Amino acid sequence: MASSLSTPKQFLAGAPSSDGCSRLGSLRSPSRLSSSGLQLPARRQHSKRLVIKAAGSTYGNFFRVTTFGESHGGGVGCIIDGCPPRIPLSESDMQVELDRRRPGQSRITTPRKETDTCKISSGIADGLTTGSPIKVEVPNTDQRGNDYSEMSLAYRPSHADATYDFKYGVRSVQGGGRSSARETIGRVAAGAVAKKILKQFCGAEIIAYVSQVHKVVLPDDLVDHRTLTLDESERNIVRCPNPEYAEKMIAAIDAVRVKGDSVGGVVTCIVRNAPRGLGSPVFDKLEAELAKACMSLPATKGFEFGSGFAGTFMTGSQHNDEFYMDEHGRIRTTTNRSGGIQGGISNGEIINMKVAFKPTSTISRKQNTVTRDGHETELIARGRHDPCVVPRAVPMVEAMVALVLVDQLMAQYAQCMLFPINTELQEPLSRNPEPANVSL
Repeated sequence: MASSLSTPKQFLAGAPSSDGCSRLGSLRSPSRLSSSGLQLPARRQHSKRLVIKAAGSTYGNFFRVTTFGESHGGGVGCIIDGCPPRIPLSESDMQVELDRRRPGQSRITTPRKETDTCKISSGIADGLTTGSPIKVEVPNTDQRGNDYSEMSLAYRPSHADATYDFKYGVRSVQGGGRSSARETIGRVAAGAVAKKILKQFCGAEIIAYVSQVHKVVLPDDLVDHRTLTLDESERNIVRCPNPEYAEKMIAAIDAVRVKGDSVGGVVTCIVRNAPRGLGSPVFDKLEAELAKACMSLPATKGFEFGSGFAGTFMTGSQHNDEFYMDEHGRIRTTTNRSGGIQGGISNGEIINMKVAFKPTSTISRKQNTVTRDGHETELIARGRHDPCVVPRAVPMVEAMVALVLVDQLMAQYAQCMLFPINTELQEPLSRNPEPANVSL
């Protein structure tokens, strides 16, 4: 006769005890068995060890962002926890960034029509952040769930359809659910808040642009990172600051779009005026946090920082960034192959990185695949998709970089700025010595 379990918590009883052995073994002891089935001990010792931490939708330690929602559900959004109080904030601050990532912007993006209008439903009073969680919601208004009927039966090649089934045994078929880039709305909304904090507190600027589409590569020396402006990257539909190469990139996207195919590319992102001292050795190095954050974006396949892979072709004497004293008495580097970070800690130079995006997985060309019940078949995916995700990925990359920096800024302030700094070696984090006066 099969034994019955008196409680599902027995499945959590495998945590090691103080002697290093699993307590699950003690539950299997004959003394614990009776004719009525498996019984739990009368006393639950060390119950705090029976904790499973849910993960996957939250980023940050001090400035914590959790995204929610699915591509064709009721809506998407985020909850921002840990935002400092008394910061002027409105929905229009977020809407500017959301408009940059919304679909239907041009012929080289998905034709799905969404206004992506956001609503803040908590955490704001009289136009100021209160320090409590900020909830941001964006409704889905242009859903076409029937476009995905074939995907309920067969897996799209190189998409997350199969792996979500492998992991969960169930998935949201319409639009890819959580694997859809529509999830990034919450990231971009939260990134708008992070950008505002960074700009107001230390004058940091984050600007990203498209530096490659398929085989069209913008040479690095055609963009001056010291003077680059957001307007330059936003002046055309592909978000490339060089007009000549922008036209080549648009042509490359058009060439595959009309064939029902797709291409990938690269987004370059820079950060100016980032404070020195952000990032922590050893496992929480700033470039490691940036890589994790950027690689969590949909369709990412690579991350380069500073000199990146090109640095492997150089010698140490060629690659090292030599120090000098500038006219203001600050320690600077003559070159910036380190990408603004050394030893995992920002050094005050321009932070720069590149993020590679693969071609969009969902294409309208016939492909070989298998069904959910294990039969080989062919699939022509329907739905509305970007022929190249890279132009719309620009504000997404900026948002993730901002989330990393504001989280690291708050960590640095908490650990190293609690007491007076060593002015011979350290600089204030803030470019504004006096906080802005806010009338309540």
